[in-house]
Amino acid sequence: MRHSRGVTDQDPQTELARLRGTIDNIDAALVHLLAERFKCTQQVGELKARSSLPPADKAREESQITRLRSLATDAGLDPVFAEKFLNFIIAEVIHHHERIAEGK
Repeated sequence: MRHSRGVTDQDPQTELARLRGTIDNIDAALVHLLAERFKCTQQVGELKARSSLPPADKAREESQITRLRSLATDAGLDPVFAEKFLNFIIAEVIHHHERIAEGK
């Protein structure tokens, strides 16, 4: 028998293990996706350094935040959380781009 939100009547420990396994798989996927994202942003940083472009691009950042907030809303994710998450990533990317520009 199913209850709301996909919870079943099976043993709670079995269900907990199943849910945690799913969470672990999602976490692994997120790490791999972030690694791929940072590989791309590394290339962007190298291109910017070669072209003497600034490490940060405020217009792009604002556009990305607006886009991500919309995606989050559509996906049922808190857009404030999504923006905080993207801001954290953007700050790290800019830091990487600054280091590349400095030749480090």
